[in-house]
Amino acid sequence: MTSLTPREADRVEIVTVVDNLSDLLLPSGPNVERAPRGPKGIVSTNTLLAEHGLCLLIKVYQGDQIRNILLDAGYTSVAAPHNLEFLGLKLDNLDAVVLSHGHMDHTGGLVKLLGAIDDPVPVIAHPDAFAGSRYSVTPAGARNLLPIQAAPDEIKAAGGELRLNAGPELIAGDSVLVSGTVEKTTDFEKGMPNAMVERDGELVQDPIDDDQFLVMRLKDHGLVVVSGCAHSGIVNSVRYAQKLTGIDQVYAVAGGFHLGGPLFEPIIDQTVQELKALKPQIVVPMHCTGFNAQKRFAQEFGSGFILNSVGSKITVGAAR
Repeated sequence: MTSLTPREADRVEIVTVVDNLSDLLLPSGPNVERAPRGPKGIVSTNTLLAEHGLCLLIKVYQGDQIRNILLDAGYTSVAAPHNLEFLGLKLDNLDAVVLSHGHMDHTGGLVKLLGAIDDPVPVIAHPDAFAGSRYSVTPAGARNLLPIQAAPDEIKAAGGELRLNAGPELIAGDSVLVSGTVEKTTDFEKGMPNAMVERDGELVQDPIDDDQFLVMRLKDHGLVVVSGCAHSGIVNSVRYAQKLTGIDQVYAVAGGFHLGGPLFEPIIDQTVQELKALKPQIVVPMHCTGFNAQKRFAQEFGSGFILNSVGSKITVGAAR
């Protein structure tokens, strides 16, 4: 496989626009700056909103150049626009919006966000993000139809230049790698067993092949891997990042690890140990990782673990 190595970055910043947790009392610390509670030292009568979703504004610094990527858009059309305004952030100069996959908790705010941007924006997604009606199945066998929060025609009407690609590609001046379909090599990360999709009139197991992640390369430190839900497995994701880039050194892993709930908690310990063997210095589990998995990551990674919250800014690399 041809190496797809991103250009070196001096610094990477990840601002959490939407996540499952909003905690105003978390302290700042090494590599993390918490959001202020209001402007100019006055506690606001408003606050940041959490929801079961993910939206990350990622800035990649290379000399005097800054690349801006929005990964996902949260669950609703409420939280992401509200939180961006509260944080004083604008989506001007976006190089691209990347959808980690087509589930509603990652696409819900997309159309509204695109509609508020003056210029057309590339929206990069896997073709399967829009393929077929999707369902989750309860333990009792009941099917729940997942809503379509952003259809291709809605994305285009809102100003998104939809680009579908199943394979890996470098974007934003070759500073960010989008993984495309993740190669699955572990024997314990088995996707989402209760996910189904309608294909050719038949309901079949959904492999969620549209699951993809982002990779940056930090100068002198190695890879920064950012997932949406890691339906393919966070260990599979990091290993695939190593394979695509030809770089073994992993510095930071952030995003949803999808270890919450009874279907996934049995693989928490193995996931933690396998990820620890890859030796990231910083781990920031978000969104669908789940409370019990968060505890285990905190125990195993110590000061390298960061508890995320809406409005938090994770910074890795040299200060300007």
